Amino acid sequence: MSAVEVLWYVLGVVAVALGLAVSIALHEVGHLVPAKLFGVRVTQYMIGFGPTIASWRRGETEYGFKAVPLGGYVAMVGMLPPPRPGQAPRTASTGFVQQLGRMADDARIQAAAELTAADEGRQFIQLPVWKRVVIMLGGPFMNLLIALGVTALLVTTVGTSQPSTTAAEVYRCVVTTDEQQARAAEGGGQDCRPGDPVAPAHEAGLRPGDTVTSFDGRPVEDWDALSGLIRERAGQPTAIEWERDGEPHSATITPRLTQRPVTDAVGRPERAPDGTALTEEVGFIGMGSQIETVRQSPLAAGPVVAQQVRGVVDVVLVLPQRLWDTAVAVVTPAERDPDGPMSVVGVGRIAGEAAALQEAELADKAALLLSLVAGVNVALMVFNLIPLLPLDGGHVVGALWEALRRGWARLRGRPDPGPFDLARMLPVTYAVAGLMLVMGVVLIVADIVEPIRLF
Repeated sequence: MSAVEVLWYVLGVVAVALGLAVSIALHEVGHLVPAKLFGVRVTQYMIGFGPTIASWRRGETEYGFKAVPLGGYVAMVGMLPPPRPGQAPRTASTGFVQQLGRMADDARIQAAAELTAADEGRQFIQLPVWKRVVIMLGGPFMNLLIALGVTALLVTTVGTSQPSTTAAEVYRCVVTTDEQQARAAEGGGQDCRPGDPVAPAHEAGLRPGDTVTSFDGRPVEDWDALSGLIRERAGQPTAIEWERDGEPHSATITPRLTQRPVTDAVGRPERAPDGTALTEEVGFIGMGSQIETVRQSPLAAGPVVAQQVRGVVDVVLVLPQRLWDTAVAVVTPAERDPDGPMSVVGVGRIAGEAAALQEAELADKAALLLSLVAGVNVALMVFNLIPLLPLDGGHVVGALWEALRRGWARLRGRPDPGPFDLARMLPVTYAVAGLMLVMGVVLIVADIVEPIRLF
């Protein structure tokens, strides 16, 4: 790697690191602003964890930076209910259950020690449930806004890659997905063999560079419309028209019913929970679409981000398995899944490699770095919505559970059970935090030893 490439690599890493830092800071602003609007006393707004590097006080809130820039937090008074009147703290004990109870007691006492007489009515726990939910969802909502804003900028200025009705390649034969994989495993390649059925597009006379203009008598302007018609017409002779060098051509074509991979909205193969590629039997003519970059309305950002959200959710739902597969890839010759989870180290590495590409234009590099920032914000949003403490989703579930308990008590004419005591969930909180730490270590090691390479 030349000195220039090293410089671009460093600039790419720094750019994405700054984007990540700003995203974390704005995530916490998403909690801070509604908390202050609802009158909660916010004692700290911090970016990072560990020892404080720099801080300043404005009003009743201390703002600052911590030594480990891997997150942030907003501290509000009254996150836990105070000990009940007359309830004595548990004495020291070697019993496991007693130790857990003592942990909860200590947390309540520490939270109560921060309260002053002026905090009456300004504690987080004293807010109506809907206000607490708004505060806790403010952070993920901010990440969503960042993702939508950055994506809207990209789709309107750079555009999105979309398959067109122009043929990038025309296959000579039709081979099922299973047969392709079997031939690849044998080392014999995926070329046509004697006995393979001729691909309908090749047989009809289509060649790379041809643009299909009509199928089954219907004009087609995009790949989705064309592929939909092809899938529906399996086994049926169908009129097809195309242009080559401005000259019109036509023929009759019969799509073959064959097994093809299931793809998402951006053309990526979809996978089952066990990681195997999903397939379906559809009409197929043996034509590969040429990808074009098309600028779109800002409203197109919505479907793009929604597709990213679905992708992250799919990973989260099988996160333990994906994490195990990643660990296996580190210690064995197994390949790492390019669609699997990665740490900030992996994101930084991809950013550096993208910025160092000499054949890429500056605008393309900037677009890729911005798309990484948008993707990271989608991941931050989805991950923080996992309904486990200490994540935002865990606090939301706690507030909703409290609303259900109080509502049920009212229906049955029973006394108000009071706020849900999150202190009881501290053991779960510490366990989840420990698992998150383990996950971070595994992914960081994997991103160093066996990184995901896109270039």
